[in-house]
Amino acid sequence: MSPRKGIAARREAPAACAGLSRRYGDGVELLHSGKVRDVYADGDDLILVASDRVSVYDVVLPTPIPDKGAVLTRLSLWWFEQLADLVPHHVISASDVPPQFAGRAIRVRRLRMVPVECIARGYLTGLGLKEYEKSGAVSGVPLPAGLVEADLLPEPIFTPTTKAPVGEHDEFITYDDVAAEVGAATAEELCRITLAVYRRGAEIAAERGVVIADTKLELGWAPDGTLVLGDEVLTPDSSRFWAADSWQPGRAQFSFDKQFVRDWAAGTGWDKQPPAPEVPEEVVAATRARYIEVYERLTGLSW
Repeated sequence: MSPRKGIAARREAPAACAGLSRRYGDGVELLHSGKVRDVYADGDDLILVASDRVSVYDVVLPTPIPDKGAVLTRLSLWWFEQLADLVPHHVISASDVPPQFAGRAIRVRRLRMVPVECIARGYLTGLGLKEYEKSGAVSGVPLPAGLVEADLLPEPIFTPTTKAPVGEHDEFITYDDVAAEVGAATAEELCRITLAVYRRGAEIAAERGVVIADTKLELGWAPDGTLVLGDEVLTPDSSRFWAADSWQPGRAQFSFDKQFVRDWAAGTGWDKQPPAPEVPEEVVAATRARYIEVYERLTGLSW
């Protein structure tokens, strides 16, 4: 499938954000500025711009990670091509964007976004591990007893969450909750697509020495009712990437994603409320290096 066949914005700007909109000289209009991405309107299309901002614990840190937005954009575009036979995507063009956003922006078609976060997990870690330790299940999916940090699950599972407003935290929901929200047929498709994307991504990554522990997808409806993959896909911001050659259950893993920044933030004594502390130069440099390394490992391209 050509890239012109299909990326939509993470979510359309709510009416409450209308006061934030402003016109720029090139005719695009800022609709919404999120934690990491900014969304602009350009006629019937949207321009999705990935910034160098990084957020942990739902708080944007004051220190950017250089090149992060470009890495997320290029890696997403690469993955959309690898996944095009599984699910249509929202990309219209990666080059037809305002020049000031070149390299970190994508022209996309508008979608009506599904009101749930679609998450696939192949390994037990993060909030999934905490949920399992409380109940023996994640999003209502029962798991074997005795699993530990970073254990490989018997099979990938669909663990949806709510899509909380900015400043609030997503909460685990069950498959039945999704069906009640969007209908049984759509819930089935969301589960199928999410697991198919995860399995394809995990298979490709494994060939390149990378473990994809879990990933979050954004899907939306095109005007004809088709479910379309939007936002970003299989990036260090939406997924947990581990080095396959050092994976070992029972401990934290070497990660190629923003877990490194999370770990630093957790060790500062910060209460996880705004304002966040400045990130030291060495943490910024190490995080940038990990983003670039996983990009090069996965795509085989030099940064």
